[in-house]
Amino acid sequence: MKFSIAFKATAIYTTIFGLLLAAAVGVLSWAVTVRAVHMQRLDNIASFVEEHLEREQRRIDFESFAKANRVYIEVRFEQTDRAVRFGEMPAGGGNYADTVRRIDRPGKGAFVRVVDCESTSVVGNLSVPGFLVILSALLLLAAVYGAFLMRKMMRPIYDMTCTARSISANDLSKRIDTVHSHDELKELAETFNEMLDRIQASYEQQNQFVSDASHELRTPLSVISGYANLLRRWGSGDAEIRDESVAKIVEETENMRQLVERLLFLARADQKTQPIRFERFNVSGLVQDIAEDTELISGEHFIVSEIEPDVFLTADPDLIKQAVRAVLENSMHYTPSGGTIRVSCRRGDGCVEIEVADTGIGIAEKDLPYIFDRFYKADTVRSREAKESSGLGLSIVKWIVERHSGEIRVESKPGTGTKIRFILPEEQNTEADERPV
Repeated sequence: MKFSIAFKATAIYTTIFGLLLAAAVGVLSWAVTVRAVHMQRLDNIASFVEEHLEREQRRIDFESFAKANRVYIEVRFEQTDRAVRFGEMPAGGGNYADTVRRIDRPGKGAFVRVVDCESTSVVGNLSVPGFLVILSALLLLAAVYGAFLMRKMMRPIYDMTCTARSISANDLSKRIDTVHSHDELKELAETFNEMLDRIQASYEQQNQFVSDASHELRTPLSVISGYANLLRRWGSGDAEIRDESVAKIVEETENMRQLVERLLFLARADQKTQPIRFERFNVSGLVQDIAEDTELISGEHFIVSEIEPDVFLTADPDLIKQAVRAVLENSMHYTPSGGTIRVSCRRGDGCVEIEVADTGIGIAEKDLPYIFDRFYKADTVRSREAKESSGLGLSIVKWIVERHSGEIRVESKPGTGTKIRFILPEEQNTEADERPV
């Protein structure tokens, strides 16, 4: 069961001090009872002595009677101020109970005093100050024990402190043990562990991102370096080698430029500094222009346009153009020569649907959940079919669509092609201005 810290702390201290209070009350009640019993006994003895003195029966040996009952008896006569004593008067400064009884006889008044020779201290020979000292010590012990229990309950906080001190960039695997707590501190420890999980995942993702980016940049740099060396050695005397080297250097430089631009785009997206400029525009015309440009660029594929006229959308036209072009480039990379790429744009129920469908090699079902991950390439076959792909295009597409409150749907099977559809709300809940996100 789960109990709050306040409840447990209250229960601990209430129990500890309740037990101490009960013990103190019990001891004091016992002491009062013992004293009352002693006083009752002394009253009975004094009554017995008075009764026999009034009857002037002196046959009783009061000395033996006093010793047998462990009392001291003193009879003092008023007229003569003479005192008769029986037994031994207790010595020392102990707490001895006594009682005094007056005997009224005509012309012979007297006082009978009976002193109990057994100490009536609180507990045996323990005096009242001693009892108070012990009670104070018990209270101190209870406070220390309560503090120990509270420290045990607060253990997750100490663990969090130690864990936070031991965490470094080289070791993010430390976690807090949550077994010994079943209260708000356990929730705090679990939240702290979840935060560490997110930080570790982000850190590993960042490291992977840097590693992948370095790998992707290394390839065009290696190609440029190789052709530059070839050009330096043989280019001056062979025009064919010179032209091939220059063409390859220009091509790889362009690939590297595109890769760097995409990396910068994602970096701005991660930092939430990538601006979005919303405006109302004719998305039909935009998609038609993209389809026509693609048809001019790609002479190896059949580009089919199915665009509904005069479809308007409130969005950032530059980002929408970038997203559509990225999907089209992806289709061209993975669609063999002679394949068909269909581009469509239509108005839906309060939304706009933009779709790119191809007859390419398709994507395996196991790879579909990961195609929007950065630097992800579905398999070796697709990687060989698309050497220029950096694995960043669809990541950017996903970011653009999500920032427009849209949805991406992907349908694909190996050997039958891929269909990617954007579903974007026709209107946005924002003004047509620049909005960093």
